[in-house]
This record gives sequence, structure tokens and C-alpha cells, in this order.
Amino acid sequence: METLDYVELKHFLSEHSEGLNSFELPEEQAQFTSLPNKFFEVTEGQNRIVILSENEPVGFFLLHSTERIKEYSNNPNAILLTSVNQAKQGKGYAKQAMLLLSDFVKSEFPNCDEIVLAVNHRNIPAKRLYSSVGFKDTGQRKIGPIGEQFIMSLPL
Repeated sequence: METLDYVELKHFLSEHSEGLNSFELPEEQAQFTSLPNKFFEVTEGQNRIVILSENEPVGFFLLHSTERIKEYSNNPNAILLTSVNQAKQGKGYAKQAMLLLSDFVKSEFPNCDEIVLAVNHRNIPAKRLYSSVGFKDTGQRKIGPIGEQFIMSLPL
């Protein structure tokens, strides 16, 4: 069995830009997320997180502590996870990153006690990934740009 490279989560730094700019999305994923370079400019409360393997960006996501969270949770201490994507599909980087997520959020956002996200009902691989790392379907639904989304939660 192949051993996976070491993965870590870090806040975005300008030195990550070049690696993130090289990301491409397979057509079937492009409908569900955006490339990281769309988020080089963010507003207050949007936190750009880079998934690194051996100091190379292999993934990216946003953690929101903005008013937008109210669309997904009534918990004032929740944080919203969006725009997850990765450069190398099928390498296990996303799963490793999601396994690190709880500890990362507890360390970097100590007031946060829940991570929420929305996943499109057709994005079965993503829903399977989130379920495998402890996210639970809240039963809530939201209509997104391309259809129904499951709202999932991970208590910390």
C-alpha cells in the first residue's frame, strides 16, 4: 500500500499563489466549486486555508466567520467551510486535510465549536468524504446555484 505524503493546513500566504494558480478542475467538479485564484481577494471573516504536501499547495478551502454562516446554522460559534478543491484528485489529500480540520479549527479559531458546510446532492464523492471524517447530515436543505444542497455539521 502506498504511503501518503505528509499533509498540513496553513493560512494562505502570497508564496502559495503560484502553486494554487496551477490548479485545474475536472469538468465534473467545476460545477461544484471554484478555483483558488478566485479567492485571492477576500473580505474580512473569510479565511483562506491551503492544504500543503511537502510545502507544495495540493488543496484549498475557505473558512467563513461572516454573517453568511446564518444561512447554514443558528450556532453563533459555527464556522462555514466552502470552496474545497484540490490539484490532484484521488491522492487522498482532501481526506487527510479533512481529518486535520477539527484540530486546526480548534487551534486557529478557539471560539468555534462547529464546522458546517453545504454539499450539492449530486456531488456524491464529496458527501462521502465529509461523512467519512465525521460530518453529519443535519436534515436541512438549501437550494444552491445548481440545485439542492445537503447541510452537514461537524461538532468540535
